This record gives sequence, structure tokens and C-alpha cells, in this order.
Amino acid sequence: LVSNDKFLSVEHRVLASRMGPRVSVACFLKAALEPGTNKFGPIKDLLSDDNPAKYMEVSMIDYTSQYNTKGLDGVSALNRLKLR
Repeated sequence: LVSNDKFLSVEHRVLASRMGPRVSVACFLKAALEPGTNKFGPIKDLLSDDNPAKYMEVSMIDYTSQYNTKGLDGVSALNRLKLR
């Protein structure tokens, strides 16, 4: 969303070795879910006439609501935010 498809994420997968212990690292992001908070969208410095925004701006509360409604179906939640 913020990179405007300049950087794409990959599907999560684990390739565990049988040698040695497996280590997992958890990272957490806490964003404000109050109405009227900042909207997230493509970084303005990455946009130009040749590279227009590919995603709409969205508040964290709207994104979270949309994500929870969508459920886990193997399709990125970002698809609903794409500008046509």
C-alpha cells in the first residue's frame, strides 16, 4: 500500500532445518483505531504523472473492519483498496 507496489510482499512460509532449534520472532504494530485518525496510502514522494496512486487512502479502523469482514481466503486484503 505505502510503496504503491514498488515493493511487493511474499507469501509467508517456513523452511525449517532439522539441525538446531527453530527460532520465531514476533513483531507487533499497534495503530490507533479511533475514528478520525490518520489515513494510510501511497507515499506521496513515490507518486508522479508516470506513476499515479494504485491504492486509495484508508484509515486503520476502516482497513481493520474490511480485513475482518473479508476473512482469510488466500486473497490479499489490499485488492479491495486498489484504484481501478
